[in-house]
Amino acid sequence: MLKPEINVTPLIDVLLVLLIIFMVVTPMKPSAFDARIPQQPADDLIVEPSPLTLIVTVGRDSTLRLNREPAASTVDDPKGLVETLKNIFDLRTQNMAFAEKSASNPTLHIERTVFIKAPRGLDYGSVARVIDAVKTGGASPVSLQIDNLD
Repeated sequence: MLKPEINVTPLIDVLLVLLIIFMVVTPMKPSAFDARIPQQPADDLIVEPSPLTLIVTVGRDSTLRLNREPAASTVDDPKGLVETLKNIFDLRTQNMAFAEKSASNPTLHIERTVFIKAPRGLDYGSVARVIDAVKTGGASPVSLQIDNLD
């Protein structure tokens, strides 16, 4: 009596077709992720910050400073900072309206970007309150500045 045997020829045919499909599809995947890493600037290169740049610095004692000038507010009570930012953005809006009337340049826009610098030891809630205060003042976008802070 003959023993039944499994016919593996169709199985091998299917496996070869799958192998060919995977070999065709594999080169279509991106082979590398190109990332541009910033280079260390030269020591003799001095970059002047833009006069429109606004930087809110949170001190270790929770005081807030706007462009190195005291903002008369703290993390727990940021009303002074909010009012100062609103005044700055209102002045920029008025200046923009004047510039549009005089130059009629449609590419002009109001700079509302604010950077926040905080020491590494500051808790997350304090930074979140400062971000909320800056957004209440009218800033958009708000960015966190990462430096080697003392």
